Amino acid sequence: MAKSTSLSIGKGEKLPVSKGAGLTAKGRAKYNAATGSNLKAPAPHPKTEKDAGRRKSFCARMSGMPGPMKDEKGRPTRKAASLKRWNCK
Repeated sequence: MAKSTSLSIGKGEKLPVSKGAGLTAKGRAKYNAATGSNLKAPAPHPKTEKDAGRRKSFCARMSGMPGPMKDEKGRPTRKAASLKRWNCK
């Protein structure tokens, strides 16, 4: 039987909405180690054509996700913060 891995996000592993949401370097490292993935930092200002493709792909996927851009108190949600951090239009 395969070993179950906890992917819960602990303190210091995710950014607050006010800082753009998403995972910190520590959170990405934990997730990558647990799953064998290769999560990378956001590419808001692409330095290469490959980074520009990552940004466009992320924006296309995330923009289509269901959910509000503001919560019931009018504050931006994690979805809105991540789209802003990646400079999605």
